[in-house]
Amino acid sequence: MPPAKYRVLHVIDSFDLGGAQTALLNLLRYADRERFEPEVACMHGRGVFWEQFAALGVPVHSLSPAKWLPLYVWRLARLLTARRFDIVHCHLFGANWIAKPVAALLGVRVRINHDQCNDRLRHDSRWARWLDTATNHLSTHVCAVSKSTRDFLTEREALPAGRVSVIYNGVDAERYTPAKADADKAASAPLVAGVGRLHPQKDFALFLDVAAELARRSADVRFVIAGTGPEEASLKAKAAALGLAGRVRFAGHVADPRTIYAATDVLLLTSRYEGTPLTVLEAMASGVPVVAPKLDGLEEILVDGADCFLVPPGASGEFADRVADLLASPELRARFAAAARAKVAASFSAETMAAQVERIYISALEEAGEPGRRRQ
Repeated sequence: MPPAKYRVLHVIDSFDLGGAQTALLNLLRYADRERFEPEVACMHGRGVFWEQFAALGVPVHSLSPAKWLPLYVWRLARLLTARRFDIVHCHLFGANWIAKPVAALLGVRVRINHDQCNDRLRHDSRWARWLDTATNHLSTHVCAVSKSTRDFLTEREALPAGRVSVIYNGVDAERYTPAKADADKAASAPLVAGVGRLHPQKDFALFLDVAAELARRSADVRFVIAGTGPEEASLKAKAAALGLAGRVRFAGHVADPRTIYAATDVLLLTSRYEGTPLTVLEAMASGVPVVAPKLDGLEEILVDGADCFLVPPGASGEFADRVADLLASPELRARFAAAARAKVAASFSAETMAAQVERIYISALEEAGEPGRRRQ
């Protein structure tokens, strides 16, 4: 008989819009189902990604109907007791702070944490910083999505270097193969896109300032913002105040972002802080040139002037200049696009990411003495 599979429970705060949710989808798409039996639990609600996770053919659980109704504690304990998971893999703060301690108390010997960026919450809130540090020390291993994130964990949170590995996010490069030729794009008005959560981290207010400057320079350029979040109403009000109501389209949640990238000439990212953003990798795989802030995680995967333009964070005028440069030069867009697609295929595939994570699983299981306990 074939050996039984290791049971893995992924726990994430919610299935709402976010890069961590997309990264987890990519991880599960390429999971080795011959060796691992994954399940997914969100701490509360269902969210826009629920159906996509269910479509992967893995059991999907919601542990509480609402964020501030803490049924997730005892429901998670019940799930862990009933299913006897070999590995619990936590994604985002809530899972790190709540699910990991519960898993430790119930004797799950391999506890993995996926750290997506040097989130400002750690730096600005003493209690959050303490809680995150304390629960990170309950991790068997931590997957950091950038070298800067790894350095933060080992230097600021004093995690042993041997318990932290850099695992860059990955995308399905074939799935994001460019779907629209440059000649087709050239026939329509130039489109600049922003994709992500409408959250202060992503700084879409700055995106709108850049859009206003570009609109003053060109009567043709159009803009789209794809995403949902707490700043949606304020951003729409700002767009109207800047005279952009007819130039900026708020697309909301787009279930298949390939439709956005297919129509886009330039992706504009204006974030205040990042790890390895999936939006940038998806755009690169789609052949869409990127203008992004010069931040630690982004500087690890992009080269200014070779496959993108990197701009000092917050510099709205320089953002506008670099977007304008790309819109004015089909040759430059094509050069950036070709270099970016090649880089994603070589170094940032979802298949590579999943294999790296599963090697960490096996190593952690061996250290815990677990391989002999594979269950049917």
